[in-house]
Amino acid sequence: MKKILFVLGSIFFLFTGSEKTFSQNSLITAKVDSILQLMTLEEKVGQLNQYTGNWDEATGPITKDGDKQNQIKRGDVGSMLNVKGVKHSYELQEMAMQSRLKIPLIFGEDVIHGYRTTFPIPIAEAASWDIDAIRLSARVAATEAAASGIHWVFAPMVDIARDPRWGRVMEGAGEDTYLGSQIAIARVNGFQGNGLGHTDAVMACVKHFAAYGAAIGGRDYNSVDMSERMLREIYLPPFKAAEKAGAATFMNSFNDLNGIPATANVHLLRDILKGEWGFKGFVVSDWGSVGEMIQHGFVKDNKEAALVAIKAGCDMDMESRSYKNNLALLVKEGKVSIELVNDAVKRILTKKFELGLFDDPYKYLNTDRENREMNNPEHVKAARMVAEKSIVLLKNENHLLPISKNLKSIALIGPIVKAVRQNLGFWSIEWDNDSSYIVSQWKGIKNKVSSNTRLIYAKGCEINDSSHAGFAEAIQAALQADVVVMSVGEARDMTGEAKSRSNIHLPGVQEELIQAIYATGKPVIVMINAGRPLIFNWTADHIPAILYTWWLGSEAGNAVADVLFGDYNPSAKLPMSFPRTEGQIPIYYNHLNTGRPANNDNDRFYRSAYIDLSIYPKFEFGYGLSYTNFEYSDLDLNKQKINPKDTLTVSFKITNTGKFAGEEIVQLYLRDKIASVVRPVKELKGFQKIYLLPGESKTVSFIIDNEMLSFYNQQMQWVSEPGEFDIMIGTSSEKIKLKNKFELLP
Repeated sequence: MKKILFVLGSIFFLFTGSEKTFSQNSLITAKVDSILQLMTLEEKVGQLNQYTGNWDEATGPITKDGDKQNQIKRGDVGSMLNVKGVKHSYELQEMAMQSRLKIPLIFGEDVIHGYRTTFPIPIAEAASWDIDAIRLSARVAATEAAASGIHWVFAPMVDIARDPRWGRVMEGAGEDTYLGSQIAIARVNGFQGNGLGHTDAVMACVKHFAAYGAAIGGRDYNSVDMSERMLREIYLPPFKAAEKAGAATFMNSFNDLNGIPATANVHLLRDILKGEWGFKGFVVSDWGSVGEMIQHGFVKDNKEAALVAIKAGCDMDMESRSYKNNLALLVKEGKVSIELVNDAVKRILTKKFELGLFDDPYKYLNTDRENREMNNPEHVKAARMVAEKSIVLLKNENHLLPISKNLKSIALIGPIVKAVRQNLGFWSIEWDNDSSYIVSQWKGIKNKVSSNTRLIYAKGCEINDSSHAGFAEAIQAALQADVVVMSVGEARDMTGEAKSRSNIHLPGVQEELIQAIYATGKPVIVMINAGRPLIFNWTADHIPAILYTWWLGSEAGNAVADVLFGDYNPSAKLPMSFPRTEGQIPIYYNHLNTGRPANNDNDRFYRSAYIDLSIYPKFEFGYGLSYTNFEYSDLDLNKQKINPKDTLTVSFKITNTGKFAGEEIVQLYLRDKIASVVRPVKELKGFQKIYLLPGESKTVSFIIDNEMLSFYNQQMQWVSEPGEFDIMIGTSSEKIKLKNKFELLP
């Protein structure tokens, strides 16, 4: 008893008079150490245990506990997920305050692309290549989530994905490591704002560590088998960038990597993340992934699962109960060192201190702030802006777009024209079927056109059925119109977790509907709504104007209308290559050359090519058009040879030669021509968004340094090697406008 009183007194001293003598980090460390001395083993294990608070929003199998509230009151729970709203959070936090040590709960939520205000799905935002816009999206989501009592969001997902069959491509930034790393930084900074402890900041959770996006066959949860070089050069850099940006937490992936489940992967968690990178935050399992190692065949029961997970460096067990039911016994049996448990607990308590929850467990629970931020008109404006920036113009023959607001009649045809909740995409927060805040495409277009314009609607077909019954009505609608706008695509729940598809063509009879409408001879514009790259070859070859609109969120209708009618000039570029058929998958721009590369589609004789398929994707990485045109010229290098300690400046001129003001995303690619390890045919190393008025020119510069020229050699050392490098400046990965070379000296 005397010892407890002494430690309590020490904590009081640390909380008051000595604060001036400690740095903030040192002070928190001292507080955490003091609390740790007071905790029983069972209370420590409780901090490593996370439960869901809402059965309806679960993302895995649920283990229901009849006495969950009593467990919270005993201190057996460290965190809850799927708890929405100040009222519910307050009730649960009050229960935690009845525990012996009154350690507060952390509330987490899958806030993937917005909270109350729904932004475009992450891959759509990635298509904007607009780092400031992506950061703003995360900032708004954090502000709303924090106002609702949430401390922690399970985002960003930074998995590189080269296989569009994988349903979770919608949740990431696409196929490129450099672009993905810049977006990872932006999202971490957006979520965490000015730092943990501010009431508009939430902890970011970088996921899924690691290589989840390389699941074999694009089948979710599947195994991953890859070299250490590919892991470190392609799949880990976005995670490392997020860690450097100060991400508070990481989440394990479901997959095994080279036969070892990520949840128990010492190499990933201990050697790389907490070792090489020096990560100080905590690692949470994905839903039930600790217990799922039984199904992997890696352990025989939950007790063994707890043993291997805690040893590997998984600090918090989400929903599997493996830690709660077994970890204390493993310590008592001497199979798990108490130091491992203490380290995990310290990491979690540190974040609770940084959030300010020990000073005020109810710090984020303010109903006035909740009501204000849930209805903030500035957030709606931001969602519309980001949605506009995410729309990719794939085709625009004869400048069909933009169309006039004063046309006499427009036919709006397709199963998504009047859809409402479809616009939110997967991983949106559900609000009791309240759809009043969602702007449908029909509504957005109706609000945009003049009062003299007649809108004619026909659904035509459902998203994924085989019926042609609605075709006749759709054809009649088209025949009455000056122009036809069609809206087709996937259903919102066709992409996301556990939504892998072997066939990624337009579902159902939608492309047949497009063919029927095209046959009327009317000008046709097609909008494609999806969470992944789809295959729509007939449409791509025949329809004169195509917009890829992804799933744009609650302001989808307004954003689509802004682009259709020219109030916003599209500037987005594809963050993933679009295949011609599933047989091309995986297809990505930064592939390695072979000894027999095919140089074009006519070069097939004993070449690395399919005999029945183009070597090119349908739409390449970095591709996207504008309503205006841009000319590239005057490439200049300030040096032709550089030393490893030097930098090289690449400059060129870009001119808007069209009639519309617009933004162009200029892209810098490099190629190491000869190296001790075969290098990609090109790699994105920089990009800039340049806004130009008609006739305006600007000089654009990139600085190339030794880091951009480095790679892992045969000994897995991060080095650059002397030799010749190609410089390519392009409007996409295939459409290279300017080229030059330079030499790196020894």
